[in-house]
Amino acid sequence: MRMRAAGTAVLGALALSVLAVPAAQAADDHRGDTKISNVVVNGGKPVVVGATGSKTITVSFTATDDSGISWAQAILYHGKDIEHSDSGAVANTSDKRSVCTKVSATKANCKATYTLTARKNLINEVAGGWKVWAIAQGKDTDYTKKENAKTFQAQRLAKLTADASPEPVAKGKTLTVTGGLTRANWNGGTYAGYTGQPVKLQFRKQGASGYTTLKTVKTDSKGRLKTTVKATADGSYRFSFAGTSTTSAVSSAGDFVDVK
Repeated sequence: MRMRAAGTAVLGALALSVLAVPAAQAADDHRGDTKISNVVVNGGKPVVVGATGSKTITVSFTATDDSGISWAQAILYHGKDIEHSDSGAVANTSDKRSVCTKVSATKANCKATYTLTARKNLINEVAGGWKVWAIAQGKDTDYTKKENAKTFQAQRLAKLTADASPEPVAKGKTLTVTGGLTRANWNGGTYAGYTGQPVKLQFRKQGASGYTTLKTVKTDSKGRLKTTVKATADGSYRFSFAGTSTTSAVSSAGDFVDVK
């Protein structure tokens, strides 16, 4: 796709052009005592984006050098390495670098925001594991550069519904619970059924604090769910999906059933 080809070229060129250090290659490299640590992406949570939406996240890390930190930068990317990436994001700062705040004579906390947008730098093929490329340079020109300073998940937003019927129902009679699991299609800007996925049917008895799992069912070829259960007591039924590397976890709203 043109977007992916263009994204690779831009990221590769940027990664190499911003480095004011010798041997500016994409692979890990260092000189002296400069270090990067404590890399955190989106507060440690997956980055979940809907079919037509975007998500702005914060990436932070600590940089240290015995002379102090001159500057630092992080780039987010998907692919084997940054030179062969098929999508990515750079910082939302004018110079595309992180903003570093001095903590001590040798340490700085650096952070910046990044935006991931459906149908732009997010397409279905790049859902899943992403990486953080990072560099920091000391005031004495020592530096460290990491190809994979941190990994994180960029996930397609999932939606899940549940409907139990009939309502009300006689005790001991059969309830049919139907629903559907869909997820964001970043390529088309819509939601589509997520097929062949295990989903838990859960029940919370009226007055109980949480749900218990009754059974696991799989979505059909259109992402639909259908199963039956015996009605035993008043309470709420819901479906719950644990998520995958490419798709967010989600639980439906509970559907309350009055048992007569």
